[in-house]
Amino acid sequence: MARVRGAPRAACVQIAAESGRSPCIKAHSVYESRLTHARYEGAVEGETPMESMNRGEYVERRSSKRLRDQVVMYRGHRTAGPVPLRRSLPSATVTLFLGWGDPLHLLHETRSARAQRTTWHATLAGLQTSSLKGGFEGAAEAVEMDFTPLGAYMCLGLPLHHLASCHLHPDEVLGTGWSAHLTEQLIAVPDWGKRWAIIEDALARRMVDAPPTSAVVAEAWSRLRACHGRLSTKDLAAATGRGSRQLQVLFREQIGLPPQTVSRILRFQRALTLPFDACRSLADRAALCGYYDEAHMNHDFRDLAGLTPAQLCVLADHAASEGEGAIDGRLPIVFDR
Repeated sequence: MARVRGAPRAACVQIAAESGRSPCIKAHSVYESRLTHARYEGAVEGETPMESMNRGEYVERRSSKRLRDQVVMYRGHRTAGPVPLRRSLPSATVTLFLGWGDPLHLLHETRSARAQRTTWHATLAGLQTSSLKGGFEGAAEAVEMDFTPLGAYMCLGLPLHHLASCHLHPDEVLGTGWSAHLTEQLIAVPDWGKRWAIIEDALARRMVDAPPTSAVVAEAWSRLRACHGRLSTKDLAAATGRGSRQLQVLFREQIGLPPQTVSRILRFQRALTLPFDACRSLADRAALCGYYDEAHMNHDFRDLAGLTPAQLCVLADHAASEGEGAIDGRLPIVFDR
């Protein structure tokens, strides 16, 4: 799997200096402060052993060709104790989480309401417009599946606006017992490669009778992805030969959010993952990524992630140095220091 690394350390130090913040970078890890590379039997093509905890693993695998248009990737976690919180960032994907052992603890933070804590052994999350923190407080294993919006619409078979900016139990969508049945199969096979095969078979069966996606939405989504969200709804409507109102309705059903909000998320991810040698300053980065100015970019970063571009840059650099950089132009997870 080709992985695109995050920002070089020197560039992050430069941007941190521009913001007046200290460039000091403290070591932290994927789920623990001391790391070694994970190695295990059963690795398959497309699978990347990520950094390992002292007593656990974190792995990623790209989906196979048969599901490549619907599923972006799979992630696997195996922890032996408490782990640092990770910050999940808006990234225009739908995520299905299945775990056993200690549940996933989520901290939902918003600028307008008091933070809420929830715990899940299984959860389904649509496109998000804010970041949240999550982690484990004890020994646990889990898998995550990241869908493209249109892939999620096909697999789940419901209008995706029901999932936008929220979490719910997968059985509410996939049927009673679906998540428990798949989890039992995964528990019985500790080998990651075999687990991916079980997951792919289960998802492929869901796709057999999948509802068709709109050709208009598929074209509009492709155009937005290609330009990293730099098309206005008006321009997108003109490019696809459809009215803005029709696009709004179709996006709400098959993507989950309106075009202008999806554009905002894609633009944010572009600014976060753009190679740092492509621009000399934060103002240049803002211009290259389609923001009106640096203040506009700062506002969007604070609103979507709760952090400034300089702060996120440092966290992205940590992720890259520990083997968890950007994938397909998106950085879905960073770990707070």
